Amino acid sequence: MTVKTGIILCAGLGKRLNPITLEKPKPLLKLNNITLLENTIQFIKELGVEKIFINTFYFKDQIKDYLKNHNFNISIEEIEDGENILDTGGGIKNIMNFTDEKNFFIFNPDTIWNIHYLKCIKEMEEFFKNSEVQNVLLVVNKKLSFDKKLNGDFNLNKNLLSKSIKNEFIYTGCQILTRELLNNTEKNVFSINEIWNELIENNNLFGFESENHFLHVTDLEIYNRILKSY
Repeated sequence: MTVKTGIILCAGLGKRLNPITLEKPKPLLKLNNITLLENTIQFIKELGVEKIFINTFYFKDQIKDYLKNHNFNISIEEIEDGENILDTGGGIKNIMNFTDEKNFFIFNPDTIWNIHYLKCIKEMEEFFKNSEVQNVLLVVNKKLSFDKKLNGDFNLNKNLLSKSIKNEFIYTGCQILTRELLNNTEKNVFSINEIWNELIENNNLFGFESENHFLHVTDLEIYNRILKSY
């Protein structure tokens, strides 16, 4: 049950990076002359993924042209959200209409993925396979975050995620999920957080800890700081 299909979420408006995202989508911002999108695609290839879907909405033509003008030596299909942005959950659900695949890697391109993540993500994939869970999130202790302003999203105890007033772990922007998780959702526009919250209520949302330093392009201040230190 190796996961062979990846999804990169690229539809967002990137408002926290205005004004630079008033002219281009966040996934096409660069670090060391490599776009966040290319960095994510190249990383996903290292995982052994064979097919990538990319959902688009904001400046969709720029992303479409970018993909057309670059050969990444992997099958990539761009799927538009449509006339309205579908949010994270809706975007994933929409992509599932274009494939029969059962399991998916989901990536946010605004995390700076690097080869140090490979080992823990492959281990997370093994956990997903062996535990027969529907959803597992890669999380990191907030002490390892470059952006110290980020609040935690979850607590983690023996691979089980929960939420409290004080959360110590941040979602990194990588998860594995099975399409069955969204089968019972009639909504077309929704955040994946809604699904996570339902799973937490049933003690059924799982996490896997990364011990890597967490670099995430949160806003314009953090992007500029990363540019200076990267």
